[in-house]
This record gives sequence, C-alpha cells and structure tokens, in this order.
Amino acid sequence: MSAARIVRVAGALIEARPLLGALYELALVGTHRLLGEIVRQSGDTATIQVYEETSGLALGEPVEAMGTALAAQLGPGLLGSVLDGTGRPLARLAEVGGDFIGAGLAASTLDPSRKWTFEPALEVGATVEGGDILGTVEETEGLTHAILVPPNVKGTLASITAGSFTVEDQVGALKDGTPLHLAHRWPIRVPRPIAQRLATNRPFVTGQRVFDLLFPVAEGGACAVPGGFGTGKTIIEQSLARFADADIIVFVGCGERGNEMTDVLTEFPALVDPRTGRPVMDRSVLIVNTSNMPVAAREASIYLGVTVAEYYRDQGRRVALMIDSTSRWAEALREMGARLQEMPGEEGYPTYLASRLSLFFERAGYARARGKPDREGAVTIIGAVSPPGGDFSEPVTQAALRVTGALWALDASLAQQRHYPAVDWDTSFSLYANQVAGWFAEAAGADWDELRRYLVALLQRERELRDIASLVGPDALEDEDRFVMNIAWIVRDVILRQSAFQPDDARSPVDKTYAMASAAVLAGQKGREALASGIPTARLDLERVRQALVALRDAPGPDVADRSRDARNAALAVAGGISP
Repeated sequence: MSAARIVRVAGALIEARPLLGALYELALVGTHRLLGEIVRQSGDTATIQVYEETSGLALGEPVEAMGTALAAQLGPGLLGSVLDGTGRPLARLAEVGGDFIGAGLAASTLDPSRKWTFEPALEVGATVEGGDILGTVEETEGLTHAILVPPNVKGTLASITAGSFTVEDQVGALKDGTPLHLAHRWPIRVPRPIAQRLATNRPFVTGQRVFDLLFPVAEGGACAVPGGFGTGKTIIEQSLARFADADIIVFVGCGERGNEMTDVLTEFPALVDPRTGRPVMDRSVLIVNTSNMPVAAREASIYLGVTVAEYYRDQGRRVALMIDSTSRWAEALREMGARLQEMPGEEGYPTYLASRLSLFFERAGYARARGKPDREGAVTIIGAVSPPGGDFSEPVTQAALRVTGALWALDASLAQQRHYPAVDWDTSFSLYANQVAGWFAEAAGADWDELRRYLVALLQRERELRDIASLVGPDALEDEDRFVMNIAWIVRDVILRQSAFQPDDARSPVDKTYAMASAAVLAGQKGREALASGIPTARLDLERVRQALVALRDAPGPDVADRSRDARNAALAVAGGISP
C-alpha cells in the first residue's frame, strides 16, 4: 500500500505527502479510490484535483500515484455513447450504481464485451508506423471505422487475424512483441500528431443562411458563439449537429444546467439525419459534465472531446466539435486556481486563461493524417460562450475572440423579438469569408461573394438609418433611404430568420440560400434604378418580392427551382410597368 496520505482537503483539491509524481499524472485518492490528477508538486507534497465528489474524505486516507496521464480510450463503439468528463459511460455507471454516480465507480469508455467483425487491410511482413490503417470494422450502419496503429508504435507486422473481437482482444502483433488491439489510449492533453497541417477553401456548411451567407467558417476553423441566457445557443448547436456538413459530431456539455442537458439527452437521440434517415446519434458522441458534477472533470471534458474529434479526423473524417460552453470551463479554471492560491487575473480568472484557451482552439484544423493510405480530415470547433449579462467585454469572450476566426454574436433583443438564429449581424464577423468564397462560387453562383458584400453593406446602412429615423421619424428620410430600410427588413425577416421547427426551412441548402440572396439583391438593384428614374418608394412592389421569397424559403426540395424563378421574376418586376 502507498505510504502517501492526505494532509489537506479543499473542495476538489487535496494535498498528499510524501508523494512524488509527474504533472498531470493520475492518482487514486482515499479509501474509495477516487480518480484525481496531480496539478502541482512542491517537494514531496503533491496537489491533486479530484474528478469526483470529495465529501467524506478524511486526513490520513491513502493516495496512490498511477504512473499514467488521463487518456481517452479510442476505438469502435464511441459513436452513440454518452460519456462523463473523464470518459466513463454514463449508461453503464447507471447500471452499476443507479441514477447517482457513487464514489469511486469506474467503467471503461468502450464496452469490453461487445464484439466487432475485423477485416485486415495489411498482411504479415508489412512495415507499419503510427497512423497506418490496420483494417476496418463497421461501427454503425454505413459508417466504416478504420483501426489505426497507435501513434507511438512502429515495426514489422508479425501477425494479423480477421474475425470477431472485442476491443481488448489482440488482433495482431509486431515482431518485437508489441500487441495490436482494436482500441488504444491517448492522453487527452496532448494533441494527436499529424503529417501536415493544410489550408483549405472548403467551408463548414451549416445549413443556416445567416452563417453560410454572411459569416462562413472554413472547415477546420474555430468559431466563438457568445450569447446571454435564452439567446438560442443550444438550439443552434443542435441544428448544426443535425444539418451541418460533417461526418462526425462531438458535443461537449460543459458545466451547463442539468435540466438543459436532460433536454439535450432527450432530444438528441430523436434527431434524424436528413442525409441517411438514421438517428444523428449514430454519428455522434456526447460528453456530459453538468454544473452539479465535480468541477475538475468539467475542466477535463473539453480535452476529452477534442481528443475524440482528432481520432476521427485521423481516419479521414470531417468532425464538428461543439462545446456548450467554454465559459463554464473557464469558471472551473478559476475555481481550481483559487484553491491553488494562484495570483488571479481579470475578474478572478487565472492569468493563463488566454493561453490555455488558445492552446485548445489551436487543436482545430484541416490536416493530412499520419500513416498510410493518404487521407485528410478536419476538426472544426464551435465554442459557445455564456458571458454574464450578455457582456461581450468580459475576459472569456475577449480571449476567445483573439484565437478564433469567426464570431457569431447572439443578441438578446433579437431573441426577444423571436428572431432566430438571434445573430447580431453588426457585431458578428468572419475572417474566413475570402478563403471560402471560391468554393461557394463553384457550388452556388459565381457572384456569391458579391451578394454577401452587398447584403453586409445593406444591413450596416439600415442600422445607421434606424438610428436616424428614431430621432427624426421615418417620414423625414429620403425615398432611397426608406427603400433601403424596406428591402433590409425583408432580408432580415425572410432570409436571416430561420425556423428550426419548419421542416423545409430548418436546413437551407447552399443553392436555396443563393437563390434567396440573389433575388433580394436583384430587387434592391432594380428598386434603386426605379428611384433614380423618379418613381417614389411607395409605388414599388416590395410585398410581391417578400411573398415570393417566403414561398421559396418554405419550398421543399423539388419545388426550389420553380420558386427561385418566381422570386427572380418578382425582383425584376419590382417597379412593374410603372412610369415616373
């Protein structure tokens, strides 16, 4: 038995002595053997953050270092699972301990009893190295899971066997005796190695018009989504999980309210993938660490999520990692920092908040995976932020802004008007717009970027005019300015507003988004021409344009082409046969 004993308990932090361990080495704490992680070493005293509830711990209880870091078990069976912040499957914990997680309960991430049919891709005598594909199993219907050689393994294949195996069975071995399994472990705080980081012009297509059209994100990019309570962050992330053009979804519920995560766990399995007709859970991994669960595990949960995402990226998949929310993760850092008696920074957050956040978001990217055969994959990170009172000047939002390439800022006033997604087009931005413009031009229309620029300028001008109209009244505005406000209202009300509950509007394909934008821009151009010829604003037929755009917005797939022509004709005829 270890000679180390608990000498101090401070919430989720304990100190043990004499104990010498490496930074981030795991330890088993107390008689219940609670899982913890060494976060500081001072002489022979180790400070450990415990991933479980520490109530009842007493001084003098034993502590044992495990000699390994917290690692994710990666292999077939991840998809469809619901894990806690340290990778334990909640369903199996419930089978063992009931609805409440008991002290010291442990379960492997992957089901050790489930068997998978393994088909080798290599033969005996082949030279392998980390990242090579050994073979495949069918993880879910229609989704092939590549079994990878662990990143730190290299040698000559001495044996490999086809058949039915569990994740703990040996499917092959190297000549030096190294065993090969369907699964392997990787430390969550260490980025998985890649062959090369690549640039890409492919966007992360969301199916949400306001994002794809105005504030696109490149595949492998990072985006911050700040918004106060009730602005629709969770609905946006559910819509992305269902409709975004990604092969794999990893959703991390980090420190959110238990009832909100209950809704996610209830609704997520009911979502249907429109591309396959199968449940979205078949290609999803949920990592749940609610606000009443131990705070230390909350800090680890986002690293577990990005490690799972990198694993599927290494298989050549396009992965979307969604975190709700990074603010709760930062609050966990603040609490742990206070217990460690570290010097606080702004608003009590640790001084290393920005660097930790930047190191995490740097794990997003489009990359060529190591090993053979050649394959490319991407991890796109969408991180929700919950600023207190909707104040975007607070430290977490500002730190996220410095390291992400896009901002989808959510506005409480728009949410109160039932305008969803409640995206503030004045505050939001994207640094990826020029990078992905060529892809959209090929997929939808050559003038895609021109449409985007026109609409951004239109909305900016409309905001200025609204401020003026609030002072002098709309009737005091010039005809052209009133026309700008009218056409901008149509853009806001029909194009930028989207219903998650209307089947034909919940997802907007790129061609439909382009058709709606081009019709609105054409109406704006024709209206300006009419105004220049002397026709007053009141005589322009914008209502017909609006109705045509609404019909296009709500059109099912087979009717989009016809409704697009109707919308374009309405835009061309905005001035009708009226003469000045």
